[in-house]
Amino acid sequence: MSSITNEEKKEIVSKFGLNPNDTGSPEVQIAIWTARINKLIEHFNVHSKDLHSRLGLMKMVSRRRHLLDYLKAKNSDRYQDIIKKLDLRK
Repeated sequence: MSSITNEEKKEIVSKFGLNPNDTGSPEVQIAIWTARINKLIEHFNVHSKDLHSRLGLMKMVSRRRHLLDYLKAKNSDRYQDIIKKLDLRK
């Protein structure tokens, strides 16, 4: 399943948010997208021929990439920090 639970989302917000109620900052949104992407990748280990979900995965990766590009343009230090924390490629 590609969705994350409310408890997982609250944990992500507390870890990456600027305050406990911060759900809109780019860091929190990127972390939530990353968690959803990782869950969907686990789904593909079992269901490798699920092409409809693969399309959803590509859309999620694209949305995360746009958020990362936005953050990089606005504040490169925060961008580098989130990349290290989430262990993403760049």
